[in-house]
Amino acid sequence: MPRIKYTNSDVDLMARMMRAEAEGEGKQGMLYVGNIIVNRANADCLDFKNIRTIPQVIYQVQGGNYSFEAVQKGNVFYNRARSAEKRLAKKNLDYWREHPAKYGLWYFNPYGPCPQTWFGQPFAGQYKNHCFYEPKAGTCASVYV
Repeated sequence: MPRIKYTNSDVDLMARMMRAEAEGEGKQGMLYVGNIIVNRANADCLDFKNIRTIPQVIYQVQGGNYSFEAVQKGNVFYNRARSAEKRLAKKNLDYWREHPAKYGLWYFNPYGPCPQTWFGQPFAGQYKNHCFYEPKAGTCASVYV
């Protein structure tokens, strides 16, 4: 059973986002980004209440800006998803979760050491240039399901 309900266009959009955000960090880095996307669709807490689909996650606006830099800058639209990224996206959507993004809802590339908290959320781990953060204990039980 998949982690969330999805369509072929969701797979394509998610794959394009994964490529735009983390192509330079290889397949593993793209899987971590995909994991954050699926976690946000499953989370019913904090900034992600009533966000249930891949397009809602990817095109979410917070504080007047799109949540993902690849949407803000347009990179998500520069390249079509290749079959390799589509396979990775489908893997995320169906079952894949792994530390440091297993329960993560946020990531960013700080161009320096990862801070121990980011907007009050605890550091979960790092993969190459991306720092991953999960919700504070007790604030988002749905992400741990």
